[in-house]
Amino acid sequence: MELSERKRKILKLIVESYVATAEPVGSKAIAASEELNLSSATIRNEMADMTAMGLLEQPHTSAGRIPSPQGYRIYVNELMNEHRLSLEETQRINDALKQKMAKFDDLLADAGKLVSEMTSYPVYTAAAPSLSHVIRRYDLIRVDAGTVIAVVLLDDESAVNRVMRFPEGIDESLVRKMATVFNASFTNLPPEKIDSALVQAAERSLGDESGAVAALAAFAVQAMTPAQQGRPQLVGASNILSLPEYRDVDKAQKLMDYLSDESVIRDIPQDGDGGGVRILIGPENVAEELKDSGVVLASYDMGNDMRGVIGVVGPTRMDYAKVAAYLRGIAMGMQWAALAGMSQPPPQLTAPTDNDGEKR
Repeated sequence: MELSERKRKILKLIVESYVATAEPVGSKAIAASEELNLSSATIRNEMADMTAMGLLEQPHTSAGRIPSPQGYRIYVNELMNEHRLSLEETQRINDALKQKMAKFDDLLADAGKLVSEMTSYPVYTAAAPSLSHVIRRYDLIRVDAGTVIAVVLLDDESAVNRVMRFPEGIDESLVRKMATVFNASFTNLPPEKIDSALVQAAERSLGDESGAVAALAAFAVQAMTPAQQGRPQLVGASNILSLPEYRDVDKAQKLMDYLSDESVIRDIPQDGDGGGVRILIGPENVAEELKDSGVVLASYDMGNDMRGVIGVVGPTRMDYAKVAAYLRGIAMGMQWAALAGMSQPPPQLTAPTDNDGEKR
C-alpha cells in the first residue's frame, strides 16, 4: 500500500502516541508534534483518508483515532525504528543469562520470568522438535447436523482425527465443499503457511460465516505440530488485568484461560523471521482468542533437532520494537546456553553507545 510521506509520518506518530497512552489520538495532538508543521485541519483530512484506507479506526464518535491491525502492520514493516537496548536493559539480560543453571527447564522458566518483568506482558516458553509435518489429505465425515469428524493424513502416513462440534449446525454441502477446498489449497503446506489470509480466502470462497473453516484450519496446524515437545511454561498471565484493553473481566478471563491451556503453544507459529523474531498482529493470528492481541516470538536452535521458542502476548498496542529487541537478546543467549551445554557463559550483549563511544 503506497502512502505519501506525510501520511507515513502521521501514522507513525499516531501509533507511537497510542502505544504510550492507550487513548485515541486527535489531530490537535499530532499538530503539536515538532516533527510536523501542519494545521489540525490538514491532519484531520489525512486521518480521514487513512481511516477510509483501513489503517485507522474511530472507536467512538470523538475525533480521536487508533491504529487498525493493518496500520500496525505498515508501522512494523516500514516505519518502526529498531529499539536499542539501554545499558540497564543490557546488563539485566546479561546477568540473567550468564548464570549456569543445572537444568535447561530452569533457564527457560527464568528467561520467561525476566521477559515478563521487562515487558509487563504474559510470556510463554517451550522446547519442541525442529521439524513439523505437512498434511497430504483431508477427510471430513458429517455424523449429524452438528458434528463432523475431521481426519488428516500426514506426510509420515500417520493419521490424526478430531470430533468437531457446531451447536448451530453445519450443512452437509458445506462439509463436502470444505473437503474439496482444503485438499486443493491446504495440503503440503508447513504450519506457518496456514495463516489468516489463507483462512479468510477459503471463508470467502465457501461463503462460510459459521467459523467451520477457521476451526478446521486450527486443527490442521495443531495436527502438524510435533507432539513430543516440552511442556510450555507461562509466566505473567495476570499482567493483562492491568491493561486498559482488558478492563472487561470476561474478556480478560477468556484470554487468561486460553493462555493457561497447554495447547496454546500449538496455535502460535514457532518459527521466527526478520532476525529471528516474528510479529503477528490481531487477525493475523489463527487462534480466535488472539484476534485482538499482538504476539511477538523468537525461536532458537537447541541442538539435537530441537528448538526453543519464547513468545510475548499482549494487546495490539504493544511496543513491538522494544519487545522484539528483548526477545532477540534473550534468544541469542538461550541458543548459546543450549548449544554450549551451559558449560560456559553466553556472549555478552553490547551496550549502546553514542558517537563518541561512551556508553549511554
